[in-house]
Amino acid sequence: MKIALLGTGLMGYPMAEQLIATGHDVIVWNRTREKALPLSDTGAQVAVSAKDAIEAAEIIILMFSDGKAISDTLFPVLNAPKFGGKTVLQMGTISPDESKLLHSQIVKSGGEYLEAPVLGSVPQVRERRLIVMVGSTLAQFQQHEPIFRIFGSDIYWIGEVGHAATLKLVLNHLIAAETAAFSLSLGMVRSAGVDVDMFMSVLRRSALYAPTFDKKLDNYLTRDFDSANFPVQWLLKDVGLVLQEAANMKLDTRAVSAIYEILNDSNKKSAKKDYSALYNIIHPDTK
Repeated sequence: MKIALLGTGLMGYPMAEQLIATGHDVIVWNRTREKALPLSDTGAQVAVSAKDAIEAAEIIILMFSDGKAISDTLFPVLNAPKFGGKTVLQMGTISPDESKLLHSQIVKSGGEYLEAPVLGSVPQVRERRLIVMVGSTLAQFQQHEPIFRIFGSDIYWIGEVGHAATLKLVLNHLIAAETAAFSLSLGMVRSAGVDVDMFMSVLRRSALYAPTFDKKLDNYLTRDFDSANFPVQWLLKDVGLVLQEAANMKLDTRAVSAIYEILNDSNKKSAKKDYSALYNIIHPDTK
């Protein structure tokens, strides 16, 4: 069984490495081909075109940055690939409506489609600890679960297509909301001259604590956001999708709108830096 992985960026590259390491026959493709070429040294075939990769494989894993990149790749105006008898596993972060449209297009083309967005980043890929959320039929989930276990041990069947995409968005919203809230709290502590260690000691003993606060604490204190496992630009994109979905559901979006504006400001200066760089917007460095 040959597996194609399309999109060898921040997450796709180590995911391809895991597929190869577990003995699978892998073909990869990336819009910037040079980024995929080193995978040939580890046993992957690097396709010249997405169409070549798709038509050579039985299972196609998508790890693109957004829905438009997927649509442009899978359904070009000319010379579109065929999906008859193939399975598409969409593992990036896109909106529920985008996922449902992909499902309809793939099925119409004779293939099957599962959405399987993941929670975690590069370290979790390398340790096979991603959380995988699957939207599909139960039978499809059971059939393809072994592939998802290449990337993680916590694999959840969420329900029909669209449900896993929704769950991924709300979890990414929490990343942004918790980061923004903690940034303001830490900024107030530091501005008032309160001891940061004391603040963290009290916080850790409370029900308010989240592990991400310690995970990113050094980033905030040193204002070093260069090592990005999840860049500002992609969290901004995801929060934009949350804003869109919440508005469609007639929910009050004032809180998420404020976070979106903060991320948008951060994106102007720090698009490729770690998402925790939004701290610099909330607590500017006045030195």
